[in-house]
Amino acid sequence: MSVMEFELIERYFSAAGCPRDDVVLGVGDDAAILSPPAGHELVVSTDTLVSGVHFFPDVSPYSLGHKALAVNLSDLAAMGASPAWVTLALTLPDVDEAWLREFSAGFSALASRYGVQLIGGDTTSGPLSISVQALGFVEQGRAWRRDAAKVGDLIYVTGTLGDAGLALQARQQSLLFPPRYCDELSARLEKPTPRVEEARSLRGLVNAAIDLSDGLLSDLGHILKASKVGGQIKLDALPLSSAFRMCRTDKVAQSLCDSTWQALPLSAGDDYELCFTVSAEKRAALQRRLSQQGVVAQCIGVIDEGPGLRCVQKSGELINIEQTGYEHFR
Repeated sequence: MSVMEFELIERYFSAAGCPRDDVVLGVGDDAAILSPPAGHELVVSTDTLVSGVHFFPDVSPYSLGHKALAVNLSDLAAMGASPAWVTLALTLPDVDEAWLREFSAGFSALASRYGVQLIGGDTTSGPLSISVQALGFVEQGRAWRRDAAKVGDLIYVTGTLGDAGLALQARQQSLLFPPRYCDELSARLEKPTPRVEEARSLRGLVNAAIDLSDGLLSDLGHILKASKVGGQIKLDALPLSSAFRMCRTDKVAQSLCDSTWQALPLSAGDDYELCFTVSAEKRAALQRRLSQQGVVAQCIGVIDEGPGLRCVQKSGELINIEQTGYEHFR
């Protein structure tokens, strides 16, 4: 027996996420009714994931549900916003209830973790694609913007870089990970962690920020362009996971050239870490905050007046990375 659209929504998505007091009316009507807190501004982000473009067709539906939400929560984190509500539009080739059950479980688990409620959306028939709109709020005038970096600011990134890019390379080229790192690296690609908690701990210190979805060089370049400044990063300061380092010295390294290994943390994308700038005089305060909150963030460079973004090796030599990041229509 076929499942009708409204039955599908009721069965798998009507209770997704965490119930919130500021939702006056959620799933089930023509539109949702929300009650944002006084003295705050609304922050909205939308992303679409398309099968064969943003994810492999055989990816775990649980992981896909997680990632579809995670990439949007990452955008809100990059604005310094608290996530609150999401909408979900699903285009499905057919109704596979086992797939839907797992997808909604992954989506709902992450939504519940961050106190987010699903408030509406749509379902339709067609090639598999997922569109999520995430909404949150930030104190008035306190949002982090790309155009707020200043000369002398220090450039930081959270977490580690290049793991998702390495997992993608391994999948595309049928490379074999050392077994002890396989799950860790694959999770960075398929189930990224949005840095919501890290963003919350950095409030009051950050000037400009962006999330690293298309690659460090590309995304940091957006900050430089919007702020009309330049920047310099030290390649030996880029934070790399132990799994990444060990794979480079293992047999996996033989399948990838040195330039690829160098480019992965810089331009592979899908890291969903935060890149942010902080005034130099706030460095001590930032370090105390990071230590108190258990947040991992590494200073990788500085904002300056020079043109563009420059990558500096440990020797002091400037190098050029040809691929700066992912672009859909390139």
